[in-house]
Amino acid sequence: MNIVKEKAQQVMKKAIALAPDKWMPGGRPDPLGDSRDGYIGMPVSRIDGPHKVAGQARFAAEFALDGMLYAALVYSTLPKGRIAAIDTAAAKAAPGVALVMTHENAPTMAPMPLFMSAQKAAAGEKSAVMQDERVGYNGQPVALVLAATQEQADHACTLVRAEYEAEPAVTSLEAAKARGSEPGAFMGEPLKKEVGDAEDRLARAAHKVDAVYRTPRHSHNAIELHAVTVAWEGDTLRLHDATQAVAHTAWSLAQVFGLKEEQVRVSSPFVGGGFGGKTLWRHQVLAAAASKLAGRPVRLTLSRAGVYRVVGGRAPTEQRVAIGAGADGKFEAIVHTGTTVMSPNNEFPEPFILATQCMYGAQSFKLDVEAVRMDMLANTFMRAPGEAVGTFALECAVDELAERLDIDPVELRIRNEPEKDPLEGRPFSSRHLVAAWRMGAERFGWDARQARPGMRQEGEWLVGLGCAAATYPYHRMPGGAARITLRRDGSAHIAFAAHEMGMGTSTTHAMVAAERLGLALEQVTVAYGDSTLPGMILAGGSQQTASVGHAVIAAQRALVAKLLELAPKESALHGLAPDDLAARDGGLCKRDEPQCFETYAALLERAGREELSAEGEAPPPLEYMHWSMHSYGAIFCEARVNAVTGETRVTRLLGAYDCGRVVNPKTASSQFRGGMIMGMGMALMEETGFDERNGRIMNPSLAEYHVPVHLDVPEIEVIWTDIADPHAPMGARGIGEIGITGTSAAVVNAIYNACGRRVRELPVTLDKLVE
Repeated sequence: MNIVKEKAQQVMKKAIALAPDKWMPGGRPDPLGDSRDGYIGMPVSRIDGPHKVAGQARFAAEFALDGMLYAALVYSTLPKGRIAAIDTAAAKAAPGVALVMTHENAPTMAPMPLFMSAQKAAAGEKSAVMQDERVGYNGQPVALVLAATQEQADHACTLVRAEYEAEPAVTSLEAAKARGSEPGAFMGEPLKKEVGDAEDRLARAAHKVDAVYRTPRHSHNAIELHAVTVAWEGDTLRLHDATQAVAHTAWSLAQVFGLKEEQVRVSSPFVGGGFGGKTLWRHQVLAAAASKLAGRPVRLTLSRAGVYRVVGGRAPTEQRVAIGAGADGKFEAIVHTGTTVMSPNNEFPEPFILATQCMYGAQSFKLDVEAVRMDMLANTFMRAPGEAVGTFALECAVDELAERLDIDPVELRIRNEPEKDPLEGRPFSSRHLVAAWRMGAERFGWDARQARPGMRQEGEWLVGLGCAAATYPYHRMPGGAARITLRRDGSAHIAFAAHEMGMGTSTTHAMVAAERLGLALEQVTVAYGDSTLPGMILAGGSQQTASVGHAVIAAQRALVAKLLELAPKESALHGLAPDDLAARDGGLCKRDEPQCFETYAALLERAGREELSAEGEAPPPLEYMHWSMHSYGAIFCEARVNAVTGETRVTRLLGAYDCGRVVNPKTASSQFRGGMIMGMGMALMEETGFDERNGRIMNPSLAEYHVPVHLDVPEIEVIWTDIADPHAPMGARGIGEIGITGTSAAVVNAIYNACGRRVRELPVTLDKLVE
């Protein structure tokens, strides 16, 4: 670890030399500092934990409004066509029913915009909701029932009768490919990149692997069902929503209903898991339309099956990965191409080449994502979109090549560690993946691995070890803003339009604020999850901590400037500039003279102020202009395959991560482990069954859509380098999504090492292991 930290110091010195204007005197960056004296880096328990344990945390479906009606949906049963007739008479006459809404009586609404289209990361679906008789996919809502109770609404839905006129539909991948593909794009950038002639170098390489890897559809299954409680107050629309993007949802709904953005208020104080799926879908629009039509508040909670009908997930992929190497194991060519799927109302191809762009050095690259269209529910973001499935294909191919070269898989990866970004040539902001590999291999006991498969057996169980690299880019989207209010009693209140989906947002930023203000953690309160608060931040792309953290730091600096304006001549701080000061013990002191000090309470009392507020905005994310920024990891797995039955068990997982500074080790460990569990489930069981005859999802329940449960999950150990990235706020890069990347490949590689069977199509079910 001493060697690792020495290298980190060298990187920091080089960064200061390259961009001296970004640093404060003494080489300390601001606001990119690596303070070791405050809360950052301490394991702090979640401040929202007691509220949840006591049942005091209210989720979207737990707000009771006077006169509220309950909603339920009726779904189409064909993939494409039109509603020829719809009979709602029996449903209207059912007990408790207040309204049945179809395309025949729904209010006029503009089409939904693609979510985050302004940020060029559009996902979800762009379509009109219940405006005509058209049916675009199997499961599309065709009617909504409002009733006095949820049970009455659910029952009335069974009484609605719809007749359809079917039209030819594309519901199979082969049929979609036969119609032709189109170039994919992600974040406004084409998903096609070439360096040199990779196919030629591949053909001439001394050693190579060339294989096709397939991943299935995946559906969102957050523990909290998608839900919304809606009420109109005149021309103002208010929603309690289960969303990971309050500001974006408010803007989108304003477009649909022809309102100004400030006429829509979205609150989302607690969200029971999001993973990319808690964004804008038809149910929010339908609930708001029905509330407007009925003139009463409405609660719409999707059933578990309803989530599969309304909320998109991850699209299937077919990926070709070919790697050519010399006798020394150095990569000469990397080819990563393939096909994914989108709906006609969608513009989000699964960008599976993203990890390949930065992971390994090679003399040539050929990367390409092509998309085909199917008549289906629109796909969307799902934890580490692109990287989750792309690392499966890439890291399995590297493992196969390591065997052909007779080189240890860890050593092969280290030999191909790039010195700079392989495609763009930019220097890495901070990259210590080799250190993570060394740490992880030693802790896991990698040296006990048998290179030849099937060599270790314990009773009926064949035991194998596998590894894979993990990566996820550093994102920091525009829109980060925060407000700090300092009170005369010395406490502070922080407010920002961010989200708490279980990752510890409120805790993390209370820590950042407390450290920057020199306060005790219990003196800081936090407000979030409301579109009226400062900022337009998405809880996605593992970027919320960086975006909000930078904004909190900016707000603190603005607050200090305001405090100095209040300081009279007799104040110890009079005449000083913000950069001259440090915060401690509930006040400010001169940085090089700590005894030159005054408390916040004294400053406010002198000025006759009860409180003082300041807002700050995170500056534009210019980091990308200079540096290639990513989080990294090395995943190790021990898996067992029963030699008699073919049953598979994962018995150990270890993740060694290089993600910059870890702000809160306690919540970070949970994030890493949760992602790894999701990756393990992706490897062994997770799959959305899609009936290609009629475009219907066949397993819309957690009884049939399998995810890991307690008995499936082994001991999981997580370690990290904890080396601050000098170009990221708080020195921290994102950790929310990297845990799922690489994990499925490590599991599959361990299975091969156990039993000698290569599986290139997920999930690894029993039929793929038995003869």
